[in-house]
Amino acid sequence: MRCLLKLQLSHDSAPQHFLFTESLLILEKNSTNQSSRNVLFILATKSPPFMMKITGVILLLVGLVLVSRAWAFNANCKEGKKCERNMTIAQFFSAEDFDTLFPQRNLPVAHAAGFWNHYDFIQAAAMFEPLGFCTTGDLMMQKIELAAFLAHVAHETTCGWSVAPKGPFAWGLCYKEELSPDSLYCESSDEYPCVPGISYHGRGAMPVYWNYNYGKVGNYLKKDLLHRPDWLATNATLAFQAAIATWMLPMRPKQPSCHDVMTGKWVPTKNDTLNSIYPGFGMTINILNGFVECGHGDDIRMIDRVSHYLEFLELLGVGRDNAGPYTGCGLQKVLYTPFDKS
Repeated sequence: MRCLLKLQLSHDSAPQHFLFTESLLILEKNSTNQSSRNVLFILATKSPPFMMKITGVILLLVGLVLVSRAWAFNANCKEGKKCERNMTIAQFFSAEDFDTLFPQRNLPVAHAAGFWNHYDFIQAAAMFEPLGFCTTGDLMMQKIELAAFLAHVAHETTCGWSVAPKGPFAWGLCYKEELSPDSLYCESSDEYPCVPGISYHGRGAMPVYWNYNYGKVGNYLKKDLLHRPDWLATNATLAFQAAIATWMLPMRPKQPSCHDVMTGKWVPTKNDTLNSIYPGFGMTINILNGFVECGHGDDIRMIDRVSHYLEFLELLGVGRDNAGPYTGCGLQKVLYTPFDKS
């Protein structure tokens, strides 16, 4: 806790009157909730004398309250109580870390060389950090959620293979859109009608398919993706935002979001457990692509997602041992079919 109170006072021409030439209070405080970095900034210059008196009293009272809270917080920490300081993603996931997870993305053989970068990811993530994206819980939980999210991104955009240089999990973000799609991915929808001649094939970090999905994601991001789905292949920040929106939002009624699953906010019902549906990385696979990869044993695509997840946990310093139970979904009942768009 650092609290700096700077008051500079000078006499004006009238006796008994004081003029603040500068009043500055900066607070950096620890907290155990996810709004752990609160900054209070008060600046006053050349105000009338009576306002200076009021401002001085306010500053003094605020300062005393904040200092007392600081002492209480530090006392709790010294007593051994849990004291967390949630970090922003940029604070624990550097550009070097991004390169470590996606080292081959800019090679000439990659189909999106030069497109994906750490800066655009951080800019996109900032939109969702207040909602808890990788800012929920302690630092380990934050890194686990990040590893889970990026594992899905890597699986969806990889061009790696089993004996690829640097291993099969080093080739994420090789693509930014589906190449040579054999369909326009257009289906009749009153709410999100297709624009004639536009293809709704997969684009982005966690590819969006079909007109109704472009419409839903676009509405949330306040972008007209129904008319301009190509933006997800030309704007990396927007492409990451679309992926994070998919992660943070429940895709269907009465289903949790991937974020809620990985942060422990979702509790399965009795019916869920009877269908082998439990919290864990496997449930996020079921949410995102369960109708293809879940419910029929060791699907190779499911295994690839899990393998990316375990690899990224290692690279982020969390370790595979902290992956949690139920990383796969081979035994889970499928949550939905592609024909269920409600």
